[in-house]
Formats: sequence, C-alpha cells, structure tokens
Amino acid sequence: MLRLRLKVLGCPRRALALTDTPRPDCPECAGSGAIESFYGDYDTGEYAGSDFDFCDCWTAWSKTLLPLPRWPRRTPPGGYSDEPPF
Repeated sequence: MLRLRLKVLGCPRRALALTDTPRPDCPECAGSGAIESFYGDYDTGEYAGSDFDFCDCWTAWSKTLLPLPRWPRRTPPGGYSDEPPF
C-alpha cells in the first residue's frame, strides 16, 4: 500500500514531486524505511561502518509533478550597505 506525500526537490531545479513514505507501524523498520546493519573490520573486529537496506514497506521512488518558478533575488544590485541608518 502506497502512502503518498508531496516533497520539494532541489536539484537541478526546484520542483514539486510526489513520493512514497514508509509505513509507520512496520514491525521490521519501525517506520524509518530502512534497516541498518553494522559490519566490522575482518582483522580487528572493530566497528567499520554500517549499511542500510530498504524495507519492503517502502519504495524509494518519486514522480516530478511540476517545476517551481525561480524567484528573483532580493539582494540589492550593489549589495547591502554597512552604514548606519541615521
């Protein structure tokens, strides 16, 4: 079952997208959408990092709905003045 939400993407241009969210009551991932597995160094047995595997309750897809307009810059052309206002 898909749980859809709207998300703002920022790369390469800002756009509004429809994405899937993980199931909040999933017993495997507890609503995070991924299961973390730790691994260690073979020689010393010390912690070396972790991997994330996507849970079955979530698919990492998104569909771009529409690009958002580019807003003009609000900074004055010469920049801001550092002189006091009085």
